[in-house]
Amino acid sequence: MPINVVTVSDPADLEKAYDIRKKVFVEEQKVPLYEEIDQYEEASIHLLALQEGEPCGACRWRFTTEGIKLERFAVLQEFRGKQVGSALVSACLQSIYNHPNFNDQPLYLNAQLDAIPLYSKFGFHSVGDKFLECEIDHYKMVKR
Repeated sequence: MPINVVTVSDPADLEKAYDIRKKVFVEEQKVPLYEEIDQYEEASIHLLALQEGEPCGACRWRFTTEGIKLERFAVLQEFRGKQVGSALVSACLQSIYNHPNFNDQPLYLNAQLDAIPLYSKFGFHSVGDKFLECEIDHYKMVKR
């Protein structure tokens, strides 16, 4: 089934993205809500994945002093293993490259251990030591 990833442009779609993130991070992974929904929401570009019109994944990206940070990749449990994550990463990269303020800045993300193979397929590689973020092991990954 084809996966359509759209840039969030209205409050209803943003709520769908938040709902996905809350289910994955807050309910499943026990991340506190105040850490999941943060001060960067308004400054971020949000993407929503849909399969047959049904919301199934979300992510966001934003400009930082270090470059461009990709983050909050979440796929609902029933859609995992169906290429939703790959579609989100691909669409996120296209969104960044097509943005008028993109100027070849470095791209980076903090990857949970089980997501490292996904990001590696898109040219990201781990740098530095493993660290805890919201009590979950991560590695910083960069793409140059």
